Order: sequence, then C-alpha cells, then structure tokens
Amino acid sequence: MKLTVRETVVFGMLGALMYASKMVMEVAPNVHLLGVFTIAFTIVYRKKALYPIYTYVLLNGLFSGFAAWWIPYLYLWTILWAVAMLLPKNMPKRVRPVVYMVVNACHGFLFGTLYAPAQALMYGMSFDATIAWIVAGLPWDFVHGVSNFFCGMLIVPIAGLLIRLENSRE
Repeated sequence: MKLTVRETVVFGMLGALMYASKMVMEVAPNVHLLGVFTIAFTIVYRKKALYPIYTYVLLNGLFSGFAAWWIPYLYLWTILWAVAMLLPKNMPKRVRPVVYMVVNACHGFLFGTLYAPAQALMYGMSFDATIAWIVAGLPWDFVHGVSNFFCGMLIVPIAGLLIRLENSRE
C-alpha cells in the first residue's frame, strides 16, 4: 500500500478533519461523525482508508493524551473499517444508505461492549465486573447508536463527493 505524495497529504487532511469534527461535536456526548467518515473513507479508499483513520487516532492521542482510554481506539475503528470492507460494493443504490446507517448505528450501540475487553485487561476486571461496566454504559451506547444512525445519512453524500473529487483529478 505505497502512498503517493498526494495521497499522504489527502489522508493527513482527512484524518485531521475527523479529529476536528470530533472536537466541534464534543458539546453533545457520543454524537459525532467518526463512524460516518470511517465508512465513507472505506467505501472510497478501501484498504488505504486506514491511513486517515489512524491519523485521527494518533491526533486524538497527541492532543488528548495517550492514556488508558486511548488504547481501545487502536482497534475500535478498525472493526468498523473491517465491517465496511465486507459490505458488497455493488449494493443497489436504494439499499446503500440504509445499510451504511445500520452498520454505523450497530457500531455505536456496541461501542461499550467492544471497548470492554481492553478495559477488563488493563484494570484486571472479572467477567462479572466487565458485564456490569457494559451494562452501566448502555444508556450512552443507546445515544451513540441512535445518533450514529441519523448521522449515517451523510455517508453516501460524503463518499459520493470524495469519489467525484478523486475522478476529477484524472
């Protein structure tokens, strides 16, 4: 996956866009466009979408601190990327938006559960304590999933814009 200079710049800017969007939307807890960008970048750039995703993860650590909360970010966004990679490229146009919105919502609903294994390992939590931690976070995961569903309406337009921009340079 060798990058051109142009791709390096574009992916750096897209990762910075992810980080900036998160910062702007922090006034509403668990409401953000990170899943939207992850799926849209994966639709357009496939494997190379990992570059802007991990640029975001790195920026998040640099500006917010490489603390224990950051460790799960090393895999949380990769899970969403992997699911988006498994989606068929030739889905009917009418189905795409709904599928992307549902996938984005599922990642939000499962965020605490996906986060829990790292939490349990880092803090030596028992299975029961891990389940209790997940259950305690369910209201936030609900907000996260619902907001991801509605924010997911932006996936197709953003991916379409990126595709048009990529095609216009040829």
